[in-house]
Amino acid sequence: MKSKASSPGKVILFGEHFVVYGVKAILCAINKRITVTAEKVDGNKISIKSNIGNLELEPNKLISEIDSPLKPFYYLADKMIKNQNTGIDIKVESDIPLGVGLGSSSACCVAGAAAISKLFRDTTKKEILEMAIEAERTIFENTSGADCTVCTYGGIMAYDKKNGFTKIESEPNFHLVIANSNIEHSTKSIVAGVKQFKEKNEDEFSRLCDNEAKLIEDVLKILKTNSVGELGKKITENQKYLETIGVSNDKLRDMIQIGQKTSFGAKITGAGGGGCIFALTDTSNLNQTINELQSKNYDCFSVKIDFKGLDTF
Repeated sequence: MKSKASSPGKVILFGEHFVVYGVKAILCAINKRITVTAEKVDGNKISIKSNIGNLELEPNKLISEIDSPLKPFYYLADKMIKNQNTGIDIKVESDIPLGVGLGSSSACCVAGAAAISKLFRDTTKKEILEMAIEAERTIFENTSGADCTVCTYGGIMAYDKKNGFTKIESEPNFHLVIANSNIEHSTKSIVAGVKQFKEKNEDEFSRLCDNEAKLIEDVLKILKTNSVGELGKKITENQKYLETIGVSNDKLRDMIQIGQKTSFGAKITGAGGGGCIFALTDTSNLNQTINELQSKNYDCFSVKIDFKGLDTF
């Protein structure tokens, strides 16, 4: 028996870092996907094959003893085959660049939870999300669950630590041009750096949080009107706050300046220090923005919002 599931990646549009301190973030799913195929097989093995390597182990291993980025899949499979006389083969295929803040790990956990669980029972999206967040905690212990949530349900959502997520019902038709700095970064160390900035600049950081909260409320209104120009201004404004807290660098700055020449606005997405930026476009300036970034030898591609979310087939 085989089962297959697909989940989109994500972009943080607004609010990264400030969300840690109680401000809302706005995320959207993007039409780049992880697809997971799971199959029951004879034998007592959990086998995982992917473009970042393979993992094959017997069940009942301690997760803490597994040193592999594929261990969320092992965690999910091991949980499902308790008291079952079967092994599982798992195949992972990805359209999403890995480790650059586009939600590849969350999409893996969501698609993995859906595909593996379907081999044994019918599950709701809510149950799949709960399993995915559990699996993600094997690699990111303090995950908020926001990424897994948007990868499960698709579309755009607002998230804050107190109230969780709220689906935004508007369906804007903008494009995002994603450019990859190809700089490796540690989210943990960058988050720690922001905490240091906060502790040294309490009053300034408090003002920035207030400004970000106001910006987010403005954005939620703009999304209802689909005014891409106004949204672009807020993206540029948000980038200034990210510059202030020290998560940018010369390469990211250069990419953003190139992107801003032709797009409506550009900013870092995710932790910063490396990873990706995005530029907001529509059909009038999409190709021009891609051409500008490619002319400077930056890796880039366009995405749209994915409104489908998790798909099982």
